[in-house]
Amino acid sequence: MEALDLAPLDLARWQFGITTVYHFFFVPVTIGLVVLVAIMQTFWHRTGDERWLRLTRFFGKLFLINVALGIVTGIVQEFQFGMNWSDYSRFVGDVFGAPLAIEGLLAFFLEATFLGLWIFGWGRLHPLVHLACIWTAAIGSILSAYFILAANSFMQNPVGFAMNPEAGRAELTDIGAVLTNPVLLATFPHTIFACLMVGGAVVAGVSLWRMLRRPDDGETFRRTLRLGAVTLLVAGLGTMISGDFQGKVMTEVQPMKMAAAEGLYEDEAPASFSLLTVGTLDGREPVFEAKVPHLLSYLGTGDWDGEIRGINSLQAEYEEAYGPGDYAPNIPVTYWTFRMMITSGGLAMAIGAWMLWATRRGLTPSVATRTGRWLLRAAVVLPFLPLAANSFGWIFTEMGRQPWLVFGLLPTASGVSPTVGAGTVLTSLIGFTALYGVLAVVEFKLLLTTIRGPLPEAQPPQRVDDPDAPLAFAY
Repeated sequence: MEALDLAPLDLARWQFGITTVYHFFFVPVTIGLVVLVAIMQTFWHRTGDERWLRLTRFFGKLFLINVALGIVTGIVQEFQFGMNWSDYSRFVGDVFGAPLAIEGLLAFFLEATFLGLWIFGWGRLHPLVHLACIWTAAIGSILSAYFILAANSFMQNPVGFAMNPEAGRAELTDIGAVLTNPVLLATFPHTIFACLMVGGAVVAGVSLWRMLRRPDDGETFRRTLRLGAVTLLVAGLGTMISGDFQGKVMTEVQPMKMAAAEGLYEDEAPASFSLLTVGTLDGREPVFEAKVPHLLSYLGTGDWDGEIRGINSLQAEYEEAYGPGDYAPNIPVTYWTFRMMITSGGLAMAIGAWMLWATRRGLTPSVATRTGRWLLRAAVVLPFLPLAANSFGWIFTEMGRQPWLVFGLLPTASGVSPTVGAGTVLTSLIGFTALYGVLAVVEFKLLLTTIRGPLPEAQPPQRVDDPDAPLAFAY
């Protein structure tokens, strides 16, 4: 009977996890690509070089395909709060809904409106106004990320609220505190830099593939290859710096998450960071460990000899504060997703640096050579590496918060809808997973067709002065 009672919770968690990770595939691509497409169009506007126009429209089409799928999958996320997590929605809706409402009414509509003007404005708007549209859409997408992360940061570190004991829910008292949450201020730059890594990797990978497979376009795509690779490296450096800051905030407000990221059971000062541990899955009985001395202390406290709290002492502290229960997250998941995030991002930066070196001083690799063949493989793999790093980081962030939906306030088991049965959740889980599988095939096919297709015409769209002329889709 107990297992049956837990089934709706487990299924609801699986559904939200699957749909969230799937949706998050599109978010960093959208944010990263819109900024780079805006930069390409700026280069065309400033130089008049028609090659930048062709590149703007080429990568703009990849961006628009991604946006369409991202919007479709993102809508599902909001419905799930009411479908599978109604108790959570009632408990935190007064706080959680505020930044999400601002995101929808301000950031999303800003992004959507000016993106529409950009799509249909070729030849109708003054070139400078048209350029401003894509930059405004980029700003809107970044603002959208800020407000969504503000809502999520409340779940990690609840601030700006007061408990209403009669209603049994948290109520917003200080929107400024929610929008300046220390977790938000650390997470936002880390997320944006990570998104720019994805955008840079997509542009660099596609450009190198075109250079190797379509040598006639080589000189055109050399520009975006180097733009993407430089973006990847600079954003990677920003991700590392902001991640260091984020680690210190996490240690302060969620020490259990940091302990779980290392599989650290006892308090340590100084604490080492394990590059690799072989042993039991929960890390209690290691057989082999490769560690960097003092590194975890610095990551968590900024002091090479600082103390990092362990799982056991934190478990005892939480039991005293919140009552009996298991307050440690899934150790294997948090330990390995943290390392896979770092490894995937590091490999992407290494490949980006290699691409810059291979194309230095006008060099053009040939696919007939061994180096060219390896570069072609790297071009195919590159876009997936920072994308995987983003996904692993998101999984770590959310799984590391368990067993809490809102840290210290609402356990995950208390947020699920009490009247939704396992059969209902299972049906929607299967339906969404199958639908998303179909959408993935459609997306992949559209992207491949565009990537393999010819570059758009070089002739700039002519301005249309007739207000009655039909709108034209420029792609």
